[in-house]
Amino acid sequence: MPQEIVEVMMERIKQTKERLSERIYRPLVPLAVEAWVTREPVPFAERETGSYRKLEPGDRWGDLWDCAWFRFRGVVPAEAQGQKIVLLIDVNGELCVVDEAGTPRQGLTNVNSEFEMKLGKPGKRVVEVADACSGGEEVDLWADAGCNDLFGLYRSGTLKEADIAVCNEAIRSLYYDFEVLLELAEQVPERSSRRARVMRKLHEAALTLTDPTGEAIERATALLAPELRRRGGDAELQVSAIGHAHIDLAWLWPIRETIRKGARTFSTVLRNMEKYPEYVFGASQPQLYQWMKEHYPELYAQIKERVAEGRWEVQGAMWVEPDVNIPGGEALVRQILYGKRFFLQEFGVETETLWLPDVFGYTGSLPQLLASSGVRYMMTQKLSWSVYNQHPHHSFIWEGIDGTGILTHLPPEDTYNSPAAPRSLAKIERDYLDKGVSGHALMLFGIGDGGGGPGEEHLERLSRLSNLSGLPPAKQETSLAFFRKLEEEEPLLERHRGELYLEKHQGTLTTQARSKRYNRLMELALRETEFAASLALALGGEGYPGEMLERIWKEVLLYQFHDIVPGSSIGRVYDESLERYEVLYKETLELQREAYVRLAGLLGANGEPVLFNSLPWEREEWIEHEGEWLAVRVPSMGGVRLTEASRELPTASMPVCAEGVLENDRLLVRFAADGSLSSVFDKAAGREALAAGGRGNVLAVFHDLGDAWDFPRDYRQTTAGEIKLKQADFRLEGPRAVSRQVYTYGQSEIRQTVSLAAGADMVVFETEVDWRESGKMLRTSFDTSIRADMASCEIQFGYLRRPTSRNTLHEFARDEVCAQRYIDLSESDFGVALLNDCKYGHRTEGGTLDLNLLRSPSYPDPNADRATHQFKYALMPHKGDHVRANVVRRGYEFNVPPVVLYDSPAARPGATNGEGFRSWLSIDSPALIIDSVKKAEDGDELVLRVYESGGSPVACARLSIGFPCADAWASTIMEERGESLSIKDGHVELEFRPFEVKTIVLRCQ
Repeated sequence: MPQEIVEVMMERIKQTKERLSERIYRPLVPLAVEAWVTREPVPFAERETGSYRKLEPGDRWGDLWDCAWFRFRGVVPAEAQGQKIVLLIDVNGELCVVDEAGTPRQGLTNVNSEFEMKLGKPGKRVVEVADACSGGEEVDLWADAGCNDLFGLYRSGTLKEADIAVCNEAIRSLYYDFEVLLELAEQVPERSSRRARVMRKLHEAALTLTDPTGEAIERATALLAPELRRRGGDAELQVSAIGHAHIDLAWLWPIRETIRKGARTFSTVLRNMEKYPEYVFGASQPQLYQWMKEHYPELYAQIKERVAEGRWEVQGAMWVEPDVNIPGGEALVRQILYGKRFFLQEFGVETETLWLPDVFGYTGSLPQLLASSGVRYMMTQKLSWSVYNQHPHHSFIWEGIDGTGILTHLPPEDTYNSPAAPRSLAKIERDYLDKGVSGHALMLFGIGDGGGGPGEEHLERLSRLSNLSGLPPAKQETSLAFFRKLEEEEPLLERHRGELYLEKHQGTLTTQARSKRYNRLMELALRETEFAASLALALGGEGYPGEMLERIWKEVLLYQFHDIVPGSSIGRVYDESLERYEVLYKETLELQREAYVRLAGLLGANGEPVLFNSLPWEREEWIEHEGEWLAVRVPSMGGVRLTEASRELPTASMPVCAEGVLENDRLLVRFAADGSLSSVFDKAAGREALAAGGRGNVLAVFHDLGDAWDFPRDYRQTTAGEIKLKQADFRLEGPRAVSRQVYTYGQSEIRQTVSLAAGADMVVFETEVDWRESGKMLRTSFDTSIRADMASCEIQFGYLRRPTSRNTLHEFARDEVCAQRYIDLSESDFGVALLNDCKYGHRTEGGTLDLNLLRSPSYPDPNADRATHQFKYALMPHKGDHVRANVVRRGYEFNVPPVVLYDSPAARPGATNGEGFRSWLSIDSPALIIDSVKKAEDGDELVLRVYESGGSPVACARLSIGFPCADAWASTIMEERGESLSIKDGHVELEFRPFEVKTIVLRCQ
């Protein structure tokens, strides 16, 4: 057929489809509209407490983030008798229609909402009233509104439409027939007989519909029916389709709006399940379900019914869909622990799939944690966003740093917002990278990010695509059913080892620095509190604050959501979360103090100052007491009275200070005129840590015209002026040699205290920045003398080695990388580590160690990081590589100071009169770290999280227990009992494979 004729046919077919769309609904009479507007949401019982407005189309009702209760009233005209009646409502915002008790019934979204339009139209404006009305029915409807679209944008705040209308069901059905077949014709091969036949039938139907009367509609429907009935043969690829509504718990809207987004989305799902019996839907994030339970209990009860029925799948194994680079190891464990326990307790469902469609890279520690919790599968799609290199697989075994593998699938459509259209199935078949070994792929359909989920258009299309000739068949089923089938093909799938690095969004490792700092502080405060409370419990005390700790943990886990802690939300999210962080931190510190007071009382401190160390090795530190600095030694995971902790240091270890010089018995540090370091000489190793002619702690500002997610890849070529040293002085302050420096840049000021303590092997940079710049990035760098092809970067429960070269496109793409407490460059006999207390964005090239300190992008928060910041970092030269130098321990010490209890209580009856102060837990292998100690979730046992940090097997290690212990066993992350462990003379022998994480449970006597 000549192309000219095909184009003529196509034009008529498309015009006919659009005419059908316009004729589906016919407005009859307008609804009377009233609204009561408030700044924040109010419950249904208070719906008439706001500012009253009577509205007609075009009238304005609110500003961005305003809320309102709308009332729509009217009467169905008598002449509509026997016809299908609907309401057409669009308030240029989001609406949740409720029933007479205020329970959410259906979500509506403005038609002009922001969305990626190639995936379909996001608007939902139709409320069904009656399939065949009698005429005269009264309409009286209440709906809860938010003056924002799906993506938090302001869309005029005016009423667009509110009408009683007739729905022509025959035209509606025919419209979807046209849509599906037209798109099928566009997707099948151009010269195929299937395309020619479908085009001819569509053209015939279009000609029939020149005058779309009832008879014409019947003839057109009959013409297309045979093409919709044509089935494929034996399918090479089967697509499992599940409805989805990826809901960001905060992003371009505040957290409070997410709660209402959940109600709107989930109520719409429930109504569509009533209309479409084949509809299967899934949603993740227990935090979202918890909100439904608290705010909409009747809606939550309906969800539970659908879960029990098997048509609603609770997905994911984490409390939220968190960032998994920035949270610490125990935080990832708690995400899994609390997430899986919620679904099991609330729904009786043991989740087996990690659901992380949208996070910004995946730590190599994760597969082991998942396997230990009973999670067997992982679903994501974000790797399709990589900029330079395509991830080589859609279905593969992801192998973590310890060797554990998890069956992983990336939906080949590369989206969680599938329109469930013929183009979706065609793309899946065309682009599935592993279709040579796998015959199964997953499709997630619906409107996501801002919620909404599938609409009738998705479900109507799928009803025609279950086995349509020319496309792979699509079946609605749970993702678990899909993974069960994919698992049968697992022996054929390739393995991918290490982290899953996203070549995009590296700016999120730095943006919103105060949020990241509080995240680190909260993780450490919770760790310390649980340690103290657990030991008090083990030694016979009472009052473990389990419920309070869980509540605090869950809020911290919420703020680890992948658009909060990475820094990619609007300013209001950080205004509110930083305020909450401050409250949570104070509350946790008070719990910590109470726990240590109980512990000291049990041990008979009798009013004396006491030191506690929550790290599993003896440590030596400096503390200040009553104006005097004391060198102290504190036992491993134990306590000691201050009078017994003091130690004498040789005079030679005390530091000296001169203009431009700090020195102790370990290091000699020299400063350049601009305030940077010109030399860091390690006396013990006899090596210079900085390169010849190189400098350290070079503070630099670069132009950064990116957004919260990304900065320009060529930023290093855009130095934004010079940071000027305004003041520097050198002095001795107790056991420290100190240089206090003040820098200025633009409207900003940087204050640094550079210190070298007696006996210390590191130079510490305590920093306060009053940052007032826009579109700028502040970094520090150290040009070291180390020549190493790889840098060792700490991740949760281990480390990764990443290249320092840029020889390949893969290396170039990983210019900015994430590390937890340290990053290290080492030769065989000497190395240099860079430690931090709350920073995550690092860069290594050649011998340079570089740390991203602050960014100030203007979107989505125009005031991001224009504030005062406190943080510290340290440079640590060392003998040997980072494992032999115990850099991991130094990173912990840098973040976890000893706790000093100056006002311990008087001795209680039965106390040990101080004899009980000792090491309560220790382990004799320097590579093994007891990362956390907590009470068991369902008992009074102690749970220890222990891991191998050096990447080598440990054949025999001894865990020493300094309190009476009756039983010990290994367990899963979910605290399910495993292998029993023998206790002999207060010791348990353990063995570890490289980077293995063990959960050990102790039952105290």
